[in-house]
Amino acid sequence: MVYYYTSNVVSPAATIYMGKDKFENEELIKHGWPEDVWFHVDKLSSAHVYLRLAPGETWDDIPTALLDDLAQLCKANSITGNKQSNLTIIYTPWSNLLKRGDMAPGQVSFKNNQLVRRVFVAARENAIVNRLNKTKREESPDFVQQRVDRDKLEAGKRRAEAKKRDEHERRAAEERRRDKDARSYSSLFAGSRKGATGKSAKVTDIFGDEVEEDAALDEAAQGRDEDDFSDLL
Repeated sequence: MVYYYTSNVVSPAATIYMGKDKFENEELIKHGWPEDVWFHVDKLSSAHVYLRLAPGETWDDIPTALLDDLAQLCKANSITGNKQSNLTIIYTPWSNLLKRGDMAPGQVSFKNNQLVRRVFVAARENAIVNRLNKTKREESPDFVQQRVDRDKLEAGKRRAEAKKRDEHERRAAEERRRDKDARSYSSLFAGSRKGATGKSAKVTDIFGDEVEEDAALDEAAQGRDEDDFSDLL
């Protein structure tokens, strides 16, 4: 059995959950999600409380008000801790939890102690605990299937993002190709009107003098007009 809570101190509302007992906690440790953050009373027995981050959030982004909700829920679900003041709540990403075969049910350690953070709780705040308890619901989820469904959804998102990137790169490459072809055509067109030196080509007239090609063509055309006119006389 898993207990689920909803915290409305953030928008959208945050999902919080914890196992009913140490055996249920074993399943939560085994089948957690990369989006989960684990909370527990430091150095005392307590419930394993999890926050499921929303897409795009990281454990660095957890607002103070939401941290207070999680800390109070941990304290309220610790037989010893609930009676004490000035407690410390520790929390870390689910992926940092370490479970060895020789550990007792519900017992856990950490892969990297530097990824463990702390929240200080001076005293129980009944307003917070009562608010969260009003949202409490009990469920018996299929942990394995939930994780399979989550991984399939994430894989689909990654494929869609990869396809989008490929399409963007294809369009960019096509645009570069068209731009290159346009520049090549412009250079070819300009070169057809220029000589090898980049200047207008020169031709030699009948007197052996060099003239610009365009001028030579104009003179030749004028000569033809004069010849045609002479024939009419």
